[in-house]
Amino acid sequence: MLADRIITNARVLTMNPAQPRAEAVAMSAGKILAVGMRAEIEALAGPLTEIIDANGATVLPGFVESHLHLGLGGAELSHLHVTGLRGQDALAQAFRSFARKNPDRPLLMAQGADYAMLDHPVTRHDLDAIVPDRPIAMTAHDHHTVWANTAALRSAGILGGLQTPHGHEVVMGADGLASGELREFEAFAPIIALGGETRLNLGIATGAEPSPWPDAAERAIDKAKILDGLRHCAAHGITSMVNMDGNRYTLELLREIQAEGNLLARVKVPFHLKPHMDLSELDRAEAMMRDFNDEWLQSGFVKMFMDGVVDSRTAFMLNDYPDLPGHRSEPLFSPRRFCEVATEIDRRGLQIAVHAIGDAAVRTTIDGYEAAQIANGKRDSRHRIEHIELIDRADIARLGQLGITASLQPPHPPGALDFPLMPTLERIGRARWPDAYLWKTLAMAGAPVAFASDWPVTDVSVMRGLQAALTRAPYEGCGDERLTLMESLRAYTAGGAWAAHREHVTGRLVPGLAADLVMLDVDLETTPANRLGHCAVMLTICGGTVTYRHGA
Repeated sequence: MLADRIITNARVLTMNPAQPRAEAVAMSAGKILAVGMRAEIEALAGPLTEIIDANGATVLPGFVESHLHLGLGGAELSHLHVTGLRGQDALAQAFRSFARKNPDRPLLMAQGADYAMLDHPVTRHDLDAIVPDRPIAMTAHDHHTVWANTAALRSAGILGGLQTPHGHEVVMGADGLASGELREFEAFAPIIALGGETRLNLGIATGAEPSPWPDAAERAIDKAKILDGLRHCAAHGITSMVNMDGNRYTLELLREIQAEGNLLARVKVPFHLKPHMDLSELDRAEAMMRDFNDEWLQSGFVKMFMDGVVDSRTAFMLNDYPDLPGHRSEPLFSPRRFCEVATEIDRRGLQIAVHAIGDAAVRTTIDGYEAAQIANGKRDSRHRIEHIELIDRADIARLGQLGITASLQPPHPPGALDFPLMPTLERIGRARWPDAYLWKTLAMAGAPVAFASDWPVTDVSVMRGLQAALTRAPYEGCGDERLTLMESLRAYTAGGAWAAHREHVTGRLVPGLAADLVMLDVDLETTPANRLGHCAVMLTICGGTVTYRHGA
């Protein structure tokens, strides 16, 4: 059989232990045809074969993004971005410039704010001083807090407060009105609605479906934002992704995009179970699993939140927050309830992914997975914990023992990429720094590891994430928790594919698997770690189709 396309003169890192390195890759009919030395692979060329000279650069399996938010990320590409800005003057300049360029936007929304960008907690009055007469808001970099001005709060109907589910809060001021700080998704959902992005937020905010079902024009608006996200990811070498929010509507939109010939990556989408839901709602998850289960679109897992985040002190901790004695936050699912929920989801043959950041949240999640295994017997579940920013030492070995995947984000540790050191480290407390962001420790204890960005929480760039993974400096008194280059690449490729039950489709360059590849502009193994974020993706191929070509 002749090849459709050959990439040759490359440093091929296959992620296949049986053949870890090669010089060339041949593709045919959307699959890997052969991997090997230049001469043997180039012999598979025919008169119509496209031959690409990599000029000694690295070729890898297409990157697997194990935790992102595709629709939200696509929508936010057109928002104001304030990452790294400090002080009222810089924030005002950015917002006012954005306002002048967007006179007709119903909401001026910024992304990438951090909790210490001003010298005091942000309030609506701070934002009123910037733009008083139009609704403006900004989302924290972790996407668990939004700050809004008075005009936005009034337009959204929440200036006087809002009844929200447990764990979500419209923070009230001493004057009896909303302070401007909105914690967690259902508190700031009315603000998001002002910007016309409610439908794309439903999966993560409520777990519900749009009602009434959107018409063709509305679906076209949402598909355009998803397609923006797909193109952005393709430019970073991503060929597979686990979308950590969503619902049937998300999958239906992706199916339409696929039918239109524009699905640029393989996407897995969850059913989102909220604490107030009855277990009968899992019938919807099973239906999604049945209806979407091919090499391109897949469901088959349930996403939940166990807690919030450290910076807003909504992460569930075993010990008091050092800067707020007596406060540990609370889990969104009680331990007993989560054991029931996890057992039922596991019984139905569904995978589970739980956001757990605080050490108490992590323990509660592990306990639930253990209860499910005891009740249902051990199976190839590959249940996951997302983030694991803090873990008690007594719980580390349990991940490997129970086969729990550690889904980790190299850009997240403060100081590793774009997140500042404070207030996160002071919220954790110096005494617990040695128990934070323990990637190497978890891997050495036997936990399967998958890497991701959590885009748009952080930059989706895998190369910047790889740099963060390899250059992260230990905090004072802490050990080195970096994985090696090859371990990190595996977590971004074969490890991510395995964690998503897709190792039979992608993640390695092996004959018969999907022709999902990324070609870089450098030899990764000779590039200094602190330069990796500057490396360019030259070519992305998914299912044998070029989804991104540098300069095209």
